[in-house]
Order: sequence, then C-alpha cells, then structure tokens
Amino acid sequence: MDTFTEDSLPSLSTCTLAALELFADQGLPQVKIPDYHKPVIVGSGNAKTTASILYAGTNAIFADENNYQQALDQKPDGAVIFSASGEKHATLVANYYHSHHLNTTLLTCNPHSSAGKIIGPQNTIVTAKNREPYTYNTSTYMGWILAKTRENPSDILDFIHHQVSPYIPSDIGNYQGYLLVTPELFANGNRLFDVKFTELFARRVARDIRTFEELKHAVTVIPFDQEICIQFGSQHADFVGHQLSVPLPDNFGFAAIMAVGYYTIGRIQETKPQWFQQNIANYIKQASSTSFGHGLSVIVK
Repeated sequence: MDTFTEDSLPSLSTCTLAALELFADQGLPQVKIPDYHKPVIVGSGNAKTTASILYAGTNAIFADENNYQQALDQKPDGAVIFSASGEKHATLVANYYHSHHLNTTLLTCNPHSSAGKIIGPQNTIVTAKNREPYTYNTSTYMGWILAKTRENPSDILDFIHHQVSPYIPSDIGNYQGYLLVTPELFANGNRLFDVKFTELFARRVARDIRTFEELKHAVTVIPFDQEICIQFGSQHADFVGHQLSVPLPDNFGFAAIMAVGYYTIGRIQETKPQWFQQNIANYIKQASSTSFGHGLSVIVK
C-alpha cells in the first residue's frame, strides 16, 4: 500500500485486506463524539451511508449536500460531519453551521482538512487510514464502523483468507449483471456496495443490491442468463439462475459484511477491464480544474 503508483493501482480487494491489517496492527479507533440529544448527521456518498449505520435507531436528523441547510429547520442541538477528506462539501457545511452558531463535530481522516480549520481542532476527530486510490475510502469508513462495533479485524481477515477467497470462482467477472443479496441487518449499508459499483464500473455493469426480504418483492421477475446472484450469509435467495453463496462469520457485524462485500466486489473488479485505472487520472485532472475539486489527487495519502 505504500508503494503503488498511479499506473498500478490496487484493487478494492487488496485495499480491504490492507484496511483490516491496519486496524489489526494499530488497534480499533477510539471515537468519542459529544452526546448530542438531536444531532444533524451530514455526509456525502458513502460517508452518509456509514453515518446512517452508526446512528441507526437514534434521534438523529440525516442530511447531505442537498439539504444540510434545511436540516436546521428541525432545530438540532448539534451537528456531526462525516468526511474522510474534510474537504469539498464538508467545508460548505462547516462554514454554514459555524455561521449559525451550531455546535459541530467533524469526523475525518485528514488532520489538515479545511473543514477542521473552520470548526477548530477541539471539535475535530481524526482517525487512521491507509494510502488508497481516490474514492475507495476503504480504511476510512471501515475504521469508523469498527470504532462502534468493536469487531475483531484479525478474525475478519482470517475469515476472508480461508472461508471467502477460495470459494470465489475465477470467472466471477464473466457476468454482465450482479444481484447482491445481504442479511436484513445490513439494509442501511447496502448503499455502500451500490456506490462502490458506480465508482468502479459506472453504468458498464448492471447491479442491484437487496436484502433477502426485499428480494421477495418482484425483483427477479425477468430472468437474465448473464446475471449472477451473490448471496451473503447462510440464508437462501429465491433466485433462478447462476448463484454464488459467500459465507459470513458467525455473529457477524457491519464491519464483517462490509469487508466481505468489498472483497467480493474487488474480485469482480480484478477480472473486468480496468476501467477505473484507465480513467481516474483524467477524471481527477478535470475535477481539479474546478474550485470544488481543488487539491484532488489519484492517490490519497
């Protein structure tokens, strides 16, 4: 992870294993966020999804780059911004909440972020991360989830090596469509997988992410012989066609499902044309020409 270049980016599978190794070596992150009674929780992309996992079942108000201003109409007593970089929309949110005198905490992986400078170091929590390709955010979000669930990253790593990797077929990338089916526990996290498919494959690969219960609602009416159903865990998906069962550890938690799912998606990535590798540098060049994308790089250190 310390030596890859822009011409040799690692797959999502490799980054997933490296993230587990990071927290196995360094220990689980310690994150202490003020105990707001009714906070507004703000994040973009998978940061918002991660936040929804961590604050599920609470009195939180969830917002993103589209509605963070309107969220103040619900009179929150504080705010938590989830942003691995602490840049882009996080700076807009931090500025807005700071100007409205709302107590705001930033959870980030960047000790020098612009958002952190706005709200101050006393209100900024920085967690460890690996050097990774732009958008992967594997160690960043996994660290936040592990901080809450306290799952054992070494156990998850061993499980993937011995119980997941050997059973993923070498032709996993030969399909045009992928239906990923997860336990109901992970319903709030399914967008993690959906966003990752978009980032890695855009619209060149069809995908759908559902729970086993959601699968019962006319999701499989139209068969497609170039599609595979990948089911996570011991439940059986009601699906006619190609199927792959990917096991989950006993007493699995959110971090384990995220890791196993990301690892599986990475294995698909490894056997597809390397679209991300071929296009990310040009994307960064174009995005960096705007004020919103200032400072972006292919490799996030």
